[in-house]
Amino acid sequence: MASFERYRHPDDLPQSIPVFPLAGALLLPRADLPLNIFEPRYLAMIDHAIATDRLIGMIQPAEGEPASDGTALMKVGCVGRITAWQEAPDERMLITLTGVSRFQIVAELDVDTPFRQVIANYHPFAADLASGAGSAEVNRPALLRVFRDYLDANNMSADWKEVDQASTEVLVNTLSLLAPYPPEEKQALLEAPDLKTRADVLVALTEVALGKMGKGAKPRLQ
Repeated sequence: MASFERYRHPDDLPQSIPVFPLAGALLLPRADLPLNIFEPRYLAMIDHAIATDRLIGMIQPAEGEPASDGTALMKVGCVGRITAWQEAPDERMLITLTGVSRFQIVAELDVDTPFRQVIANYHPFAADLASGAGSAEVNRPALLRVFRDYLDANNMSADWKEVDQASTEVLVNTLSLLAPYPPEEKQALLEAPDLKTRADVLVALTEVALGKMGKGAKPRLQ
């Protein structure tokens, strides 16, 4: 896991950032999101980020909107730092984005770059910059229990040694990233006010999914 000691206060993050609108994609603090970049405009965004501060904001299109130029965006996203990248022979970029902090969009900038840029306000989410904030309030046993039930129901397995060693924050946020839920539920996980609430929402969503599976529906982890 990357160390982000340089980001101790919201003012340590840049006011303007490039954004990557992607429906169903979720990024959370200190969780890793692998991305396969192939569109020219987003390849340009990656080049720009690597040449500057390596920061990119992940944001979902507004509900019901396609992820196209000029589409409305959700008001809350998460900025991440590129912590690994590899150029593929076919000119794709394979990157890992590690979450730093959530942000609110203040305004979208009028830019001549092929990718969109916004003014970001991180202050409402200052606690995101404190590693492990809120972990003590999370019901970790309940989270692990529903996670195990979900895996068992889908004939899936996990490296339980690795799971047990993961911090509560990383566990909650990583499971939120992997959860196979629709964009509006991903946004609810993103906008949860604190880690405990996010864990509670994740447990509730998973319990609903398990209930549906009893009727034949079989959601899968991505």
